[in-house]
Amino acid sequence: MNNEANVNEQEQATVENEQDLQQENAAPEAGANASDDHVEGAAEAEAAGNPELESLRAEAAEHQQRLLRVQADYDNFRRRTQKEKEELAKYASSKLISELLPVFDNFERALAAGVSEQNDPSSFVKGVEMIFRQFEGVLKAEGLTIMETVGQPFNPEYHQAIMTVEVDEYEEGIVVEELQKGYMLKDKVLRPAMVKVSG
Repeated sequence: MNNEANVNEQEQATVENEQDLQQENAAPEAGANASDDHVEGAAEAEAAGNPELESLRAEAAEHQQRLLRVQADYDNFRRRTQKEKEELAKYASSKLISELLPVFDNFERALAAGVSEQNDPSSFVKGVEMIFRQFEGVLKAEGLTIMETVGQPFNPEYHQAIMTVEVDEYEEGIVVEELQKGYMLKDKVLRPAMVKVSG
């Protein structure tokens, strides 16, 4: 019986201790919340009574708005520039094609005239030669040049060797024959020349 009474007393003491601890823990939290509210209220009161702080806040808000406007302007500029680049890439060849249209027209006229009994074949050939010169002129104006290959030392940057041949008149490693012309566009190889090289 005494044992049961002791156990009950211990349980009662434990419950009371836990309640005391909960009350102690709750008290600082309540105090902290009250303290935070007090600090915020004091800050607001101080801001309301401090014109310099209000001025700084207004200036910060103005800078924020200005930053947002600059960001929007930059985004618009970037989109516009991207669109212009796409347009430029899409129609980059329009100038060259415009210059080639007269050549195309002349070829069409030559084919329509053809070679008949009334037309002299030599005049037809002369007409085609004139068109070729016109076409060549357009390409040269755009910076296209023909490579000089025969008699030049073989250079893999400019020449594509198809075969090597034994030739007495050239030293080894010299281009002896051109099978297909090579072209430069300004200072860049557009198409390497196809050549035979002395071995």
